[in-house]
Amino acid sequence: MSRQYTRSLLAKSVVASILIGAGFGSAISLASSHREAPFITEVPKVDGTDFYMFRSYELGRENTVTMIANYLPLQDAYGGPNYFDLDGNAIYEIHIDNTGNAEEDITFRFKMTDVKQDLQLDVGNDGATQKVSVPLKNIGGIGPSADQTAAVQMRQTYELTVIRGDRRTGTAETVMNAFDQSATFSKPVDNIGNKSIGDYEAYANDHVYDAIIPGCNGTARVFVGQRKEAFAVNLGEIFDLVNTNPLGGRNAEANDLADKNVTSLALEVPTSCLTGTAANSNNQKVIGAWTTASLPQGRVLNPQPMANAKGASIQGGAFTQVSRLGMPLVNEVVIGLKDKDAFNASEPKDDGQFATYVTHPTLPELLEILFQGTAVAPNMFPRTDLVSAFLTGVPAVNQPQGVVTSEMLRLNPEIEVTQPGFQNDLGVLGGDNAGFPNGRRPIDDVVDVSLRVAMGALIADSTVAPNNQAPFTDGVQVDPNGLQSSFPYLSTPLPGSPN
Repeated sequence: MSRQYTRSLLAKSVVASILIGAGFGSAISLASSHREAPFITEVPKVDGTDFYMFRSYELGRENTVTMIANYLPLQDAYGGPNYFDLDGNAIYEIHIDNTGNAEEDITFRFKMTDVKQDLQLDVGNDGATQKVSVPLKNIGGIGPSADQTAAVQMRQTYELTVIRGDRRTGTAETVMNAFDQSATFSKPVDNIGNKSIGDYEAYANDHVYDAIIPGCNGTARVFVGQRKEAFAVNLGEIFDLVNTNPLGGRNAEANDLADKNVTSLALEVPTSCLTGTAANSNNQKVIGAWTTASLPQGRVLNPQPMANAKGASIQGGAFTQVSRLGMPLVNEVVIGLKDKDAFNASEPKDDGQFATYVTHPTLPELLEILFQGTAVAPNMFPRTDLVSAFLTGVPAVNQPQGVVTSEMLRLNPEIEVTQPGFQNDLGVLGGDNAGFPNGRRPIDDVVDVSLRVAMGALIADSTVAPNNQAPFTDGVQVDPNGLQSSFPYLSTPLPGSPN
């Protein structure tokens, strides 16, 4: 049996299983999760924007899983002089459920540390100079080596911890840098411009580290740093009451994120280190995952920051979760406005409280109002077609047996990878079972997939879902030329000064 035929057959079986009661992922998402809840707009450094998880398709790395958690949205490359460091008071986490019980079994925790040095220049006449601190982030060239930091006033390092069991009370062990056995990794300075950093790609690549995860056979890889925003969406028009043609060309509109950067926490881990007892009905392993960011409960503003080494604020107390992301844009267009902050603070095991937003979604009804005669919402309640992959995974693909209903990104890492150039950006809907909603790759056009499913693409009865064959789109596609085919997959960030 040919590979192409096998892939096509599996795609048909997946769709067939969905048609009898399953559904796709965050089936009514419209974009990545930028500024999705009222409180998160106040703390953009911990705003999770996108989460990708896929079987690695870099040649020779197919036995690993890559996870990319993006934070700090809508970065303009020229945003100096401070640019876009992450929050040193926060913890950023990727949680793995490998038992299907909607609770974390493994957590990877990233903790940033600010590294400062007071760079000064001699200012004044000969014989009467004074040393004065400079106002810029750097006073000279940076890189291409990661250890060339003498000209940098402010940079960040990070520690990575693996926690097995409960994220707060489980067994925590330090992930080590395989090169020097240290517990510290460096984040590259953001792409200030090519006068400050002449070859940013080489400089950033020197911050890709081999890592040793305790209790894990094989070498992992990790990278934390700025990347070019990979997500494509007609963002402004979407939120202007979908001010676009939903049946127009798939690449006929402007990608509002084309000139933005984002900060990525990328981790490549041997698959055997992530899988557990969760398996589908074909006895294939299934991994569930989601990301969070948490801040200390208490914050006191310092009225005299110059007199206190702790800076402009002092933070302390237990960590409180303020951001959550699994499937794309669940909180942004699925969860009601009054519950958005609550969703960001919640855990998958408690998702029953939000079930109505899936079984009785408002987005299809809104589209019907906005596009009378063009968009007709499915007349089926509860929307069982949206429940399966969104809350449980697709049967026989990425649904663990005995799964606890909960929202997260789920991956069957035993499905064969599709190499770049052959990947279909509609994922399973396009016959490519290595893509969304079987995990999510950077190429996957989750907007178009989700729009079509929201309007009934997986409901066989056209009297119930009159638009089940309509090719809904936001008019924007991910540009495959803007992605890398190797870790960390997202491309070199745009420079703040391109000249």
